[in-house]
Amino acid sequence: MFAVEEINRNTKLLPNITLGFHIFNAYHNDDRTLESSLVWLSGQGPTIPNYSCESQGKSIVVIGGATSELTVSMGTLLELYRIPQVTYGLFDPLLSDPVQFPSVYQMASRDTSLPLAMVQLMMHFKWTWVGLVASDDSRSENFLRDLQEEMVRNDVCVAFIHKVFTGLAEDKHDHSYFLEKLSYSTARVIVIYGNTDALLTLRFSEIPHTLLYRMWITSSHWDIAKKPGYIYFDNFHGALIFSEQTNNIPGFKHFLKTVNPAKDPEDIFLQNFWNSAFGCTSEIGEGDGAVCSPNASLDTLRLSYLDMTMSDQSYTVYNAVYAVAWALHEMFLVRSEMESNRNGNNSGTYAWKLHSFLKKIQFNNSAGNHVVLAEKNSVANYDILNYVTFGNDTEVLVKVGEFISEAPLGQDFIIQQKAIVWPRTWGEPLPSRCHKVCSPGFHIKAQEGKPVCCFDCAPCPGQISNQTGKTCPEDHYPDRERIHCLPKRVTFLVYEENLGTALASIAASFSLLTALVLWVFVKHRDTPIVKANNRDLSYILLLSLSLCFLCSLFFIGRPTAINCLLRQTTFGVMFTVAVSSILAKTITVVLAFRATRPGSRSRRWVGSRGPISLVVFCTFIQVMLCAIWLLLSPPFPDADTHSDPEHIILECNEGSLIAFYSVLGYIALLALASFTVAFLARNLPDTFNEAKFITFSMLVFCSVWISFLPTYQSTKGKMMVAVEVFSILSSSAGLLGCIFIPKCYVILLQPQKNTKKFLKNNPNA
Repeated sequence: MFAVEEINRNTKLLPNITLGFHIFNAYHNDDRTLESSLVWLSGQGPTIPNYSCESQGKSIVVIGGATSELTVSMGTLLELYRIPQVTYGLFDPLLSDPVQFPSVYQMASRDTSLPLAMVQLMMHFKWTWVGLVASDDSRSENFLRDLQEEMVRNDVCVAFIHKVFTGLAEDKHDHSYFLEKLSYSTARVIVIYGNTDALLTLRFSEIPHTLLYRMWITSSHWDIAKKPGYIYFDNFHGALIFSEQTNNIPGFKHFLKTVNPAKDPEDIFLQNFWNSAFGCTSEIGEGDGAVCSPNASLDTLRLSYLDMTMSDQSYTVYNAVYAVAWALHEMFLVRSEMESNRNGNNSGTYAWKLHSFLKKIQFNNSAGNHVVLAEKNSVANYDILNYVTFGNDTEVLVKVGEFISEAPLGQDFIIQQKAIVWPRTWGEPLPSRCHKVCSPGFHIKAQEGKPVCCFDCAPCPGQISNQTGKTCPEDHYPDRERIHCLPKRVTFLVYEENLGTALASIAASFSLLTALVLWVFVKHRDTPIVKANNRDLSYILLLSLSLCFLCSLFFIGRPTAINCLLRQTTFGVMFTVAVSSILAKTITVVLAFRATRPGSRSRRWVGSRGPISLVVFCTFIQVMLCAIWLLLSPPFPDADTHSDPEHIILECNEGSLIAFYSVLGYIALLALASFTVAFLARNLPDTFNEAKFITFSMLVFCSVWISFLPTYQSTKGKMMVAVEVFSILSSSAGLLGCIFIPKCYVILLQPQKNTKKFLKNNPNA
C-alpha cells in the first residue's frame, strides 16, 4: 500500500497513470493455491480456465511467493500465460533456473554468506555444540548443508537436527517430540532457519513447555516472536537475529501512524487486522469488544503485532513494487499502445511483454540503494538484532552487531557484546560445549564414535594449571591440584631396597652354590660320573655359571659409566661360555657313541682339545660382537624423565638396540643348537649320557628368555632392570639344577653308584 501510494504521487514515474492492486489469500496447500490463482485469472465468478470474466482492473504481474513452495505452486499455472511473478521470499537457487522458471524473478539477495556469519558468531562466543532446527524444504536443506560444512571447518559440532514439516503445523505429537529432544540436549544454542510458516509450530503450539532458556539464533524475528498471551514464549528473550540490512525508507513510519480502516473501508484485511490487534470491533453489536477508537494508531502496537521499522521482507516487497512500476514506465515509453493499456483492454497482452523490461530493469530506491532485478550474484549483508522482552509484555529489537560479506576477513564481523541482553538465567555469555574445555595441564582425548567436540580430558605429563601453557621443568612434576611443581625423586634399583637386596642375595647364594658344586667335582675328579662327558667342560661350565650369577650384580646400584659398559658385555660373554660349553658337551656325547664303531673317524674329536676349541671359537665370536658394540655405540648412563611422571629413572642406555639384541640373538642361536643336538641324542644308552638333562636344562633356559623379551619391552625403569636380573638368575639356576644337581646327588649321597664296577653291572643305571 505504501509503495503504490508513493508511486502514484510521483509525477516522474508513470505520469498520468494510477497503479492499483488486488490482494489474494495464500494457502499452504497446492490445491487451494491453484484455486486462488484461477480466481485471480478468471475473476470472482466461476473459475473457468482460459477465460477471464473481469472486464476491468486486470493485473499483469504477481508479487508474491513468501515461500518457495508457494512460488512453485503459482508459477506452474502463471507460466502458461507468461505472467511475471516477482517473489519477495528468501532467495532460492532452485527458482533462479531460467529453464524451469522463466517467469519468476527473485528480489531477495543470496543468503550464501549467512552460514559464515552464524558460525563467526558461534566462534566469537565459543559455542561449539549447537542444535539445528529447519523447515523441511530444499532451500533449508541447502542452508543446513552449507552451515554444517562451515561448522566442520571451524570445529563446531551439531548436537541435533530437527526438521519441521509445513503440513504438521497442528501436529502436537511432533512438537512434543521436538521439545523432548530439546530438553535432553546439552546444547545451549539453537539455530532456527527456513519456512516461517512451518516454524509457526514453535510459536503457536498449545502445549505449555519450558524451553530452558536457550540461546536462539535465527534469520527472521517472526520465527521467534511470541503470540500475545503466551507467557512461556518469554524463553526466546535474548535471541540473536540475522536480519538483512536495509536502509530506512522515508515516510514509512508516518504512513503507519496515519493508516486507519476508516479511511479505506473497502480494505477488509486492514479491518480484520485492526480488530484483532486492538481487541475491538468496527461497529456496535458486532462482537463482545468495544468499538475501535478513531484515534488508534499502529505505532502503539507491540512487536508481536507489527514492527514499525521496515523489516527485510517488507523492504523486498517495497522494491518489488517499484521494480514493476519502473518496468511499466520503460514499456510505456517505447510502446505506442499506452492509451489502450490505460483503458485496460489489452492488459493480458502486456503481461508477457513486461518480461524483457523486468530482466534489464535497474533503479535507485528512495533509501538510496541501487536495485538490479536481474542481478542474482549479490550477497546479503546482515544486522545482528537482539530480541528483548519485558515484564509488561512488550518487546524490542536492538541492533548489537553486523556482518558485511564484502569486508576483508577479520573486519566482516562486528559484535557489541556489552549491548547484548542474554536469556533468562544466563546473565552472561555461557559456553555451549559437548564437554568442558580441558584445563591447562590436561589434553584432549577423543571419544570413539563421537564428534570431535565430545572428548575426555587426560592429564598432560608435567603441566600445571595455575598458568596457561606453563610446563614444569623436566626434573619436576605437578602436584595433584596441578598448582605447584614438585621436584622429581631419583630412582634406580639399589641394594638397600627389598627387591635389590633379594636379587643380590639370590645372586650371591647361587654363585656360592655353584662354587661348592665345582669344589665337589674337583674333589671327585677321578670318579666315573665326573670324568664322563669331558670334566674340563664341566669345570668351564661351572665357572661360567658362577660368574653369570655374579654379573647380575652389575645391574644393581647407581648406573655409572663403568658398570654400564660391563653389565651387558659381561653377561653376554659369560652366557656364551656357558651355552657353548653345553653345546660342546652334547656334541661330545654324540661323538663318543659314534667313536665306538670300528673305523670311526670321530675318535680324534672326542678328546679335550676339540670341545674346548669349540668353546673358544664360539666365545670369540661373541667377544667380537661386544667389541664392535663398545666401539661404535657403547652403553652409557642416562636419566629417563618421561616414563614415570614423579621420578627420574637412572638407567643405562644400551646405545645400540641392534647390538644388544644381536648379543642376545647369538646366545639364543647357541642355545637352540644345544637343545637340538641334545634332543637328537636323548635315546642313546644312559651310562655316560647326560643328553636328557641337557635337553631339559635348555628347555628351561629357552622358556625363561622367550618370556623375557615381551616382559622387558613392556616395563620401564628399575623394573626393566629387575626383569633382566631375574632372567639371568633363573636361567643360570635352571642350567645348574638340571645338569649338575643330579650328579651331585649321586656323588654325595649314593657313592656306591659312582664306580666302574656298578656302571658295568648296570648299563641302564
